[in-house]
Amino acid sequence: MAKEKQFIIVVYDISKDKRRTKLHNVLLDYGSPVQYSVFECIIDENTYKKMLKAILKVISPKADHVRLYYVCEGCLKKVKVIGGKDILRDDEPSLLVGEYGEREEGGAD
Repeated sequence: MAKEKQFIIVVYDISKDKRRTKLHNVLLDYGSPVQYSVFECIIDENTYKKMLKAILKVISPKADHVRLYYVCEGCLKKVKVIGGKDILRDDEPSLLVGEYGEREEGGAD
């Protein structure tokens, strides 16, 4: 039986460049960066626990700020992407595509 995976958005504000870079590099093992200081991750509970431990090893809780948002499948279908990378897909974690949400094109160049 496959482990159930959850879509999690990790957002962080790290005060020191060295810690920010280190956290970015750590999070690359768990998800894909979609903006500065924002990652999309599709992970199971065990991987989530490992990621959380890795985050806690890097940050300074008094100076830094990390938020983890769980996004349900129903909400993923409502995601709109305007420019930039499409939303992360479960079956190919390294490939970003717009299967879960609509991608809106257009706007100024």
